[in-house]
Amino acid sequence: MKKIAIVVPVYNEQDNLREFHKRITEVLDKEPYDYSIVFVNDGSNDNSAVILSELAQEDQRVEAYLLSRNYGHQMALTCGLDHAEGDAVITMDGDLQHPPEVVPQLLRLWEEGNEIVITKRLSTEDAGVFKKVTSAGYYKLINILSKVEITPGGSDFRLMDRIAVDAFKQYRERARFIRGLVSTLGFKVAKVDFVAPPRFAGTSKFNLRKMLHFALDGITAFSNLPLRWAFYIGLVCGLCSLGLLGHVVYVRCFTSDAVPGWATTTVSILFLGGIQLVGIGILGEYIGRIFEEIKHRPLYLVSRHIKK
Repeated sequence: MKKIAIVVPVYNEQDNLREFHKRITEVLDKEPYDYSIVFVNDGSNDNSAVILSELAQEDQRVEAYLLSRNYGHQMALTCGLDHAEGDAVITMDGDLQHPPEVVPQLLRLWEEGNEIVITKRLSTEDAGVFKKVTSAGYYKLINILSKVEITPGGSDFRLMDRIAVDAFKQYRERARFIRGLVSTLGFKVAKVDFVAPPRFAGTSKFNLRKMLHFALDGITAFSNLPLRWAFYIGLVCGLCSLGLLGHVVYVRCFTSDAVPGWATTTVSILFLGGIQLVGIGILGEYIGRIFEEIKHRPLYLVSRHIKK
């Protein structure tokens, strides 16, 4: 009998865990597979760890990895993929915005020979206008910048065959944008559309700061175009400065209106200084990522493994 592993990152989801376990087991019990559920507690500061321990004692198919601190959603997913055992692995969030009822569709497409089955979120019922607009804009931007196509509305709700999981485990960079990494693997891919329902309980832990950090990781991990753009902008500004220099010479030599040059000088200094700071900032982001990579520190640390 084939085995399926469900990987679920958890951060302060104490009110969702039992309902998630109930719904996912109801779905999987109807399928002709052996299965396990691998929870990864990403440094939660509520009672998530206690509930996961209770679930592991009540259900021998449940196991949990408790990370030593909060490493972030992508690292928690990585931990789960590193430890999950099965012919296929399904990653999904535990807040029930990745509906367990969609899992059978992923399994059917896997049985048809697809080695990766991704999901596309058509909409999120409780998402605000700001999040919808910024999300759409981000995917357009990253697909312009990157050579790797990222599915708009993509999510970390996906199925990966064992061969795809083993290939993914060879990617060990720290700035992890898993949706992009999976897109680089190749293999045969299928897609399932779904509508994300509201969270069952609690509030989203993905605040604006985390969203910006996640977006920046995705752009810098898959594109060096910002570096080239900084060069091109600097080149254009340099050419404009030459034209401005010609204007300054003309005013000084052929007119008596030299005083207005103070405004021109001030504007040009501020403009060029701003462009230089933008370029330096872009360089700093890439250099910072190089600095993090060459330390070769572990991606995460597991403080405890819970299994009956």
